[in-house]
Amino acid sequence: MRITETALPGVYTVTPDRLRDRRGDFYEAMRAGEFEKALGHPFVPRQINYSVSRRNTLRGVHGVTVPPGQAKYVTCVRGALRDVAVDLRVGSPAFGEHVVNELDAESGRAVYVPEGVGHGFLALTDDTCICYVLSSEHVPGTQVDVNPLDPDLAIPWGFTEHPLMSEKDARAPTLAEAMAAGLLATWRGSPHARRPAAAR
Repeated sequence: MRITETALPGVYTVTPDRLRDRRGDFYEAMRAGEFEKALGHPFVPRQINYSVSRRNTLRGVHGVTVPPGQAKYVTCVRGALRDVAVDLRVGSPAFGEHVVNELDAESGRAVYVPEGVGHGFLALTDDTCICYVLSSEHVPGTQVDVNPLDPDLAIPWGFTEHPLMSEKDARAPTLAEAMAAGLLATWRGSPHARRPAAAR
């Protein structure tokens, strides 16, 4: 597998090597030893979620307060999606910036989103299924939502008609509002600290 850090510190893409024969395909979605060597710290799954979406569904931008924090290993297991990670760590050299990756079941490509970084996606096909492997269990009341259509973020979602969104996402605060409310994590620039500090 090829593990590559993106323009956002601590956000990685993982592209597996596929073995193909007349029966179909096989690939390793993640190998802990190689992955943790790239991260510089352990990634221990605590919860696995799936969501299924119609084409042109927009979900996100979502994160979790620190603490408890939550890293995500995201793959598309059916269909295709436009995946976006947004740096929500106050003080990060990439604060407010985003990276966009196309994920689909055919490639098996994955994105690792560390604690403090928001995540969202646009479903490009009907019946798109995404898998989230999470570093912490869900704790009610800790989710951080940022409006995916915030003009200051200027995320290039690429939709041609208004997307299908939840009421919660449509009413989510802008990045500036979330920061003013003290919801965002604080960046620590230590070479070992991909884990951000709790916002004060």
